[in-house]
Amino acid sequence: MSPVTALPAPPAPGPMETSLRALRDGGRKLLVPYLTGGLGDWTDHLRAMADAGADVIEIGIPFSDPAMDGPVIQQASEEALRTGVTPGSVLSDLRGVDAGVPLVAMTYYNLVFHMGDERMAGELAEAGVSGVVLPDVPMEEQGPWRAAAEPAGIETVLMAGPITPDDRLARVCEQSRGYIYGVNLMGITGERASLGEQGAVLAKRVKALTDKPVLMGFGVSTPEQAVEVSAESDGAIVGTAVVRRILDGATPADLHAFIASLRAALDAS
Repeated sequence: MSPVTALPAPPAPGPMETSLRALRDGGRKLLVPYLTGGLGDWTDHLRAMADAGADVIEIGIPFSDPAMDGPVIQQASEEALRTGVTPGSVLSDLRGVDAGVPLVAMTYYNLVFHMGDERMAGELAEAGVSGVVLPDVPMEEQGPWRAAAEPAGIETVLMAGPITPDDRLARVCEQSRGYIYGVNLMGITGERASLGEQGAVLAKRVKALTDKPVLMGFGVSTPEQAVEVSAESDGAIVGTAVVRRILDGATPADLHAFIASLRAALDAS
């Protein structure tokens, strides 16, 4: 794990944050689906989701011990790893993709450490990736990564949860780039029948502290839930519901229809 270092003041908003701000300020609720890199016809799925109205797409780089991920995304990672998927192969595939929307890699620091901060940041940038989420690296330990990521143009997205204290939440809002990833529920990722009130309370807290885009994820599975979490935030992150469909054999057309249903619900809200 990286040593604890003082983080510098974040630079001006990068291209991804600027794009999301403009969409939000124009009245659009933001939609960010997630898929597992290397799983099946994943680049075709990615293009379909972008075409259906995604504003950013998060790409999970498979890892053998994804502590934050629930059973569905863990299964997706395991299946991808069994076919020989590596961080290098995911990024190589992305070099041939022009999705037309910003892409954010989501993975664990073991993979970054193995490759090296500077090399990982450089290869992400070369593959057209705009941002990164590293859920297992505390903000205070991101100094070396951020020192490599910022010059490469990679925006590091930070997460905030329902029990994040107010003083820490303020620092997360200051240091996060691209957007704030709000976690609706404590625990691991996965579909939920209902989301409760924690997410709405957190979204209000974050919005009171920052003008950066605030997106809410964990448990969002249906168009109705996407609208629900977007009521107090700037939009929704939808992961497990997408990955489950891919594991069940969804075609790019199927994924397009699902994302389009989320987009239509948000646009009508």
